Amino acid sequence: MNLDALRSLGVLAGVALVCSILVSVSTTTLRPIQERNEALQRYRNVVSLTGLVDAEADDDTIFEVVAQLDARVVDLGTGEFAADIDPASVDARLAVNDPDSSTAIPAAEDIARLGRRANHEVVYLVWQDQDLSRIIFPIEGQGMWSTIYGFLALESDLNTIAAVSFYEQAETAGLGDQIEDAEWQAQWQGRKMYDDEGNVQFRVSGGIVSPSSATAAYEVDGLTGATITGNGVTNLVHYWFSPHGYGAFLSKISGEPPKR
Repeated sequence: MNLDALRSLGVLAGVALVCSILVSVSTTTLRPIQERNEALQRYRNVVSLTGLVDAEADDDTIFEVVAQLDARVVDLGTGEFAADIDPASVDARLAVNDPDSSTAIPAAEDIARLGRRANHEVVYLVWQDQDLSRIIFPIEGQGMWSTIYGFLALESDLNTIAAVSFYEQAETAGLGDQIEDAEWQAQWQGRKMYDDEGNVQFRVSGGIVSPSSATAAYEVDGLTGATITGNGVTNLVHYWFSPHGYGAFLSKISGEPPKR
């Protein structure tokens, strides 16, 4: 190999090294910003369900409100609070990839098509003075094309839906993504989760809900052109508020309400 060729290779190697360093530095620098933005997106959805502050508040206010919330870790297996676990250390998405931190969902119960669920989830208790106002639960499940992530808040009676918010999904634009529509989500407020026998009855209807319907207390309007996504939302709600989801926890606190 002649001298000119060696010089050319040296220049290429140098350029490649510089580019590699720049990419590495950019990744290291931008990752914390990306993680903060992802957390902010989730927290805005949590805050929007508290009734304490407008979800359009500035970023610092959102983080301040979240920091003041009563975040607690729930052991889904026992239904008990896991007081020895720091809520900030819980990452349910990562946990499902660890057999020691997650549980396989029996096929007959896996209506949300998750495969596994984390052993622990973080819920947010909202208080008015010393009285429990509502509890905010993370929920997720498969839609038509994607995993749908959201939060659902129950009133202190542990049955009335206070609010819902879906913050991440990749459903069909203009159809399935209607689950993020504020007017449609507003229909959830006041709907009931369980019937008098304790069975989950809430569902996304296949059409427009008639106020005179015997099941109107448990239903919201269907999503036009997105039946599969609507069914997916129904299924994920049914899973998370079943005994294999938050059912054991709700049963525990209905008999022994949490204290502030």
